Amino acid sequence: MGKDDAITELRSAVLEYDSDAAVRAAKAAIKQKIDPMIMVDKALVPAINEVGDKFEKMEIFLPDLMLAADAVKASMALILPLMAKDYQTSKATVVVATVQGDVHEIGKNIIASMLMARGFNVIDMGVDVKTTLLIDEAKKSRAKIICASALMSSTMGSQKDIIDYATALGDRKRYAILVGGGPTSREWADEIKADGWGKDANGAIKLADKFSGRR
Repeated sequence: MGKDDAITELRSAVLEYDSDAAVRAAKAAIKQKIDPMIMVDKALVPAINEVGDKFEKMEIFLPDLMLAADAVKASMALILPLMAKDYQTSKATVVVATVQGDVHEIGKNIIASMLMARGFNVIDMGVDVKTTLLIDEAKKSRAKIICASALMSSTMGSQKDIIDYATALGDRKRYAILVGGGPTSREWADEIKADGWGKDANGAIKLADKFSGRR
């Protein structure tokens, strides 16, 4: 199996909701010394986006989504330790959540895992998180960064709500608020006055590194 084949197999395993196959593909990729970030960005993230699109279109259902999440988690358990070796600890606190009304967790879980691998103190609030609770937690934990994920076009507005609520409280300058998710875009981030938009997992991590020491 070549490197391209290993990446294709890993992506296919997630799309087929097969955790055992995901583990085998991840092991094959690791054996071939494929960069862990390539595994994430070329296999896991595209698969996540495709699964999210299918769920939004009601082509698949919640049990399928959960099985895909299990496949990602199983492969990330092997990939994450390799990533952790290259990064120092004790960076900023980051609050990560999927926004109110949205139950997608796969992309959020990958971002949370990768942030932890890079030494960030990550508070993962889960999915369908109320805007008020998210800001309250960020304030209580003295977080510098909020990562808000939306995987459905119908829940993108909740990302704007987070920014508007922080602004109304007079706390907007406390946080770098980063948004991402399949239906979002750089133009959307600019429109709602977010501090940044992550196109993929790698982009999100770069933004977190950028803002970790600024505030």
